[in-house]
Amino acid sequence: MATMNLEIISKEIIRPSSPTPHNLRNHKLSFLDQLALTTYTPIILFYHAKKGHDVDRVQKSSELKKSLEQTLNRFYPLAGRVKEDNSIECNDEGVEYYEARVACKLSEALHEFNVEILNKFLPFEPYASHAVLLAVQCNFFDCGGVAIGVCISHRIADGASAATFLGAWSNTSRGDAAAVEAVCPNFDAATMYFPPKDISCGKGDAVVTKDKIVTRRLVFDKSNIAALKDKAFSVPKLPTRVEAVSAFIWKRLMAISKSKPVPARVHVAIHVVNLRERTVPPMPMHSFGNLVYAAVILSTHDEHDIDHDSHGILVNKLSNAIRGINGDYVKKLQNGVIPDSLTKGVKLSSEGGMEMYKFSAWCWFPLYETDFGWGQPTWVCLPTVPVKNQVYLLSTRDGHGIEAFVNILEEDTPVFDGDPELLPFMSCKIGD
Repeated sequence: MATMNLEIISKEIIRPSSPTPHNLRNHKLSFLDQLALTTYTPIILFYHAKKGHDVDRVQKSSELKKSLEQTLNRFYPLAGRVKEDNSIECNDEGVEYYEARVACKLSEALHEFNVEILNKFLPFEPYASHAVLLAVQCNFFDCGGVAIGVCISHRIADGASAATFLGAWSNTSRGDAAAVEAVCPNFDAATMYFPPKDISCGKGDAVVTKDKIVTRRLVFDKSNIAALKDKAFSVPKLPTRVEAVSAFIWKRLMAISKSKPVPARVHVAIHVVNLRERTVPPMPMHSFGNLVYAAVILSTHDEHDIDHDSHGILVNKLSNAIRGINGDYVKKLQNGVIPDSLTKGVKLSSEGGMEMYKFSAWCWFPLYETDFGWGQPTWVCLPTVPVKNQVYLLSTRDGHGIEAFVNILEEDTPVFDGDPELLPFMSCKIGD
């Protein structure tokens, strides 16, 4: 559908149902929080109306707000405000809650992948400045379907933290006491693992381009992923599905550079890695904050020549770099040692002729288990971000495939859209 009538019918501030204790009023940001992007992570979860479970909009909204208040008691920093750029003042000022009425059926809104329509389901522009750390927009369709759009500040939460919060909120909303108790958020990252540092540069300002960015959606099913793994036959250890898909997309994005009059000399893939299970001993499962770091992988121009067996090479490079972020690596990071790969990447960037590609995999997060009492989501997505060559990977609903959201320059779309290797995976139909 080309247009959609969406009306914001209410906006309010939701605060924790109980005041945050005074001893918890100051939440220190960890060193990794200090390095995080100063933007918001956008997530949208879509729910078709559940047959035989007719709950009207007013009741649904009331349940969502009440459960959000209760969830904020446990995730109290989200209701605070950033203070002096290195801590959160947990003052219970609250989060923003928008309610919108959408004058169409959910199936009509999801008929085709349309970024401009999807972004309307978010409470605000994620790459703008806002005071709140969390904002929610609950969109109610004529058919009874719901879309929950969330913007959560990257200053305080990575993808795993966002998924933990959404899971806790949905558990509370549907009244699952056992599931609520099973999620125990831990806010000790700054005191136990990554103490804050006095940094004057290197903060995570997003590399937002003024050029037009478009988003392409690629869908890889179980058999597609098996074929990509088999294609990396030269790799000593069987790659993960994320490594196989990431290498494939990286190669096709590098082909765009190769098509230009002056191609890049060096191609750098930055793959986000979850550190929670890589510390010794592992952090608590629900450790909250930005507990990720970047695996940096370099590829020179000749390594991705179209006549070269590059898929296996790229998979091997990705796999080695990701596995290289182990307990010893994290310990050095905790001690303030800058990894050699990152230093080399910065040096190459200063010399010019470098193209960068950023990958963030959310495939392990149980987003499709986010049940507010109306069943599991029909579809979950991360809408567009105005960052060139940014790739997000999510599991498909069946848990076996991967859905990739690839953000590229508009001027690069003719090459990307015409790439015969990509055509089998391009998908506009959400139901595909």
